[in-house]
Amino acid sequence: MSAGKTLCASLLRSFPDDMAFAFSYGSAVFQQTGYNQKANKMIDFVFAVDNPCKWHQQNFEKNKKHYSFLKYLGAQRIARIQDDFGAGIYYNTLVKMDGQLMKYGVVSTKTLQDDLLQWKTLYLSGRLHKPVMILKHKPSRLLQHALLSNLEGAVRVALLLLPERFNEEQLYTTIAGLSYLGDFRMIVGEDRNKVSNIVKPNLRHFHELYSPILTSMDNIEWNTENSHIEQDKSPKQTLSLMFKLPKNLQTTIVRNTSTRNEDIEEIFHKLTHSGTSSDAVIQGIQTIVKTSSWTQSLKTILTAGAVKSVKYSSEKLKKMWKGWRSK
Repeated sequence: MSAGKTLCASLLRSFPDDMAFAFSYGSAVFQQTGYNQKANKMIDFVFAVDNPCKWHQQNFEKNKKHYSFLKYLGAQRIARIQDDFGAGIYYNTLVKMDGQLMKYGVVSTKTLQDDLLQWKTLYLSGRLHKPVMILKHKPSRLLQHALLSNLEGAVRVALLLLPERFNEEQLYTTIAGLSYLGDFRMIVGEDRNKVSNIVKPNLRHFHELYSPILTSMDNIEWNTENSHIEQDKSPKQTLSLMFKLPKNLQTTIVRNTSTRNEDIEEIFHKLTHSGTSSDAVIQGIQTIVKTSSWTQSLKTILTAGAVKSVKYSSEKLKKMWKGWRSK
């Protein structure tokens, strides 16, 4: 076990054990260009739990100081705020445990599965398009299927956006950028080089994540020696990819592009044969991400509290400024 995974696993033991799925992510666990790996950076976690109310109640007993003023509402209302607003995740941020700064989000297992399968918010499904450090995974066929379906959806969208010939790095850069399309934080609050900073140092991890999917696809030719990929860009294949997109993305595309009482088949045929399917897919993703990024960010102001929100936002702005200066 790596030192990073040992540290994350150790921190995990400070929380209630009743988790269906837990992972850590970000520059503290995966190298990103322009960031000092030796710095004591904040580690990001997500905990998926079957019963959020019960889990928060147990966490109150262990870590009540992690919560903002919302803790006075009680575990039941905390769970309702978690489920009913934003992207369905409740974050406690700038938490210090054993000298390590961390942020953790709590999500219901059902909300996570729904996002992975349908891309309802693309908040956690988008995070899981990229390599993460899985710390706990309770056996579950449904969750395993949802995780795989999410990766397959990312590859299909990337194929719709990419030309006939491309390489692995272009594929992974396209995939990693999907969840940032429409995210206002890419204008204010994030390093504008974020996507390339994530992909370039982690090509091996992306390869490990996506190679089983790429090798199983019959509409691409993948030369593993030079990492070049060629795909079938015929209207028939494009239409097939469109009909296999996650359900909420399909619905959003239809809502964005329908000018009269057309069904999904008419719309997808029209988009495919007019050569505008990729534009429609981008617009659909932007619509989903724009809503969830705004609502979740507003919700985090409440869950973190005013002081922590200001401090966290200032750190994000520093990263953005650093990205601008590096150009």
